[in-house]
Amino acid sequence: MKKSKTKSKLSYERQNFWAKASQAEQDAAMDYAVGFKAFLNSCKTERETVVWAEDLLKKHKFVPLDGAKGKNAVYKIFRGKTMAMAILGSEPLSQGFNMVASHIDTPRIDLKQNPLFEDGPSQMACMRTHYYGGIKKYQWVSTPLALHGVVVKKDGSKVNISMGENDDEPVLIIPDLLPHLARKEQYGKNIGDAIDASRLNVVFSGKIEPESEEKEAAKLYALEILHKRYDIAEQDFLSAELQLVPAGKARDAGIDSSMVAGYGQDDRACAYTAFSALLAQVKSKPKRTMIVYFSDKEEVGSQGATGAHSIFIQDFVNDLLAYKGECNSSSSLRKCFMNSQIISADVCAAINPNYPNVHEKQNAVIFNHGIGISKYTGSGGKYSCNDANAEFAAKVLHTFEDAGVFWQTGTLGKVDEGGGGTIAYILANLGAEVIDCGVGLMGMHSLCELSSKADLYSTYKAYRVFLAIS
Repeated sequence: MKKSKTKSKLSYERQNFWAKASQAEQDAAMDYAVGFKAFLNSCKTERETVVWAEDLLKKHKFVPLDGAKGKNAVYKIFRGKTMAMAILGSEPLSQGFNMVASHIDTPRIDLKQNPLFEDGPSQMACMRTHYYGGIKKYQWVSTPLALHGVVVKKDGSKVNISMGENDDEPVLIIPDLLPHLARKEQYGKNIGDAIDASRLNVVFSGKIEPESEEKEAAKLYALEILHKRYDIAEQDFLSAELQLVPAGKARDAGIDSSMVAGYGQDDRACAYTAFSALLAQVKSKPKRTMIVYFSDKEEVGSQGATGAHSIFIQDFVNDLLAYKGECNSSSSLRKCFMNSQIISADVCAAINPNYPNVHEKQNAVIFNHGIGISKYTGSGGKYSCNDANAEFAAKVLHTFEDAGVFWQTGTLGKVDEGGGGTIAYILANLGAEVIDCGVGLMGMHSLCELSSKADLYSTYKAYRVFLAIS
């Protein structure tokens, strides 16, 4: 009896959501995933995510920050691929804000600038590609792919393309090599080299005009179809953003339907939970300003005008200071970030039952035990990590615990097993207190990632609590 009492007081033990949560909470977790699946189905690119989010923001009475007057719910979009939104607090913004920051880009395969060609031996029209982010190339062959993106024409008009998602639309395929002929080409190579990136060409079309004697007749016929369907020509590809993503919809997974299977959950699982956590508080009157930030380019280093390294998020906060009538000098902006609390909302790697040995179980995220909190990420000797300070980490943990949020801590695999980073260190470079918290996934960066509905719902609750803390 004494041992049990000591254990209950002194030991830490994570709690299984399905074992400990009330029936009402379990039902809420199952219901919450319905909207999440619809979001994944609608948002397979950064641009689609921004459009989807703006539509909902308007329905919840958010207004664009530029030109807004007297509103406490505002947002700003930059170059169509990154955005930030805020509910203004009663306290001066210079005293700091609470932010949940996620990224909305995902690993994928892009079409090259000049992609269309006719392959001589097969006489098929094909598209050349370049992969984006950390993918396992072998996963992308011989699987149905949809084409998403935007083409900007000479007159400045945009053509939005989405082909392959509906049952009556064709999909595209990067054909794999049949096993009968793969002995020399693939079987003798390391798994990372078995599929050559230069051979990730998608078969685009094969028909030609009747009686055609034109050179590259299949390519010309493909251009005719593109012109009829989208009113674009080959030159329009040179400036286009066109992405190949897995075709199909997110689904319930497991015989108990307790999981979600779908593409793009890294990091749209955290984007959705952060976004819905903010919307749930649109009628509140918070003390500290609440901000949700969607960044781009995280999967390739967060560079560029829309990545977390860009000036956008600082500019957004600077505009908020001015909007609230506060000093927005460079010094005031720096101090504002230094007084702020930020969650880097990115997914973490949950223990995969087929590959448990890459994790140290004591310090790994497990499905169904709540939001995963990573004090640090990085690789090797914590290289490129943030490593939240003890004071802030303790504050976050106890805030979740006091609010009845299911939570756990975990790192990205064993030491020296691999590793990875997030945008946490970028925001911490601005002086803010930052910690990584997100949904645990199995099969991260694959065409069909797996998440727990219990963890999704717990993450939503955690972000909602965090945004409101003083």
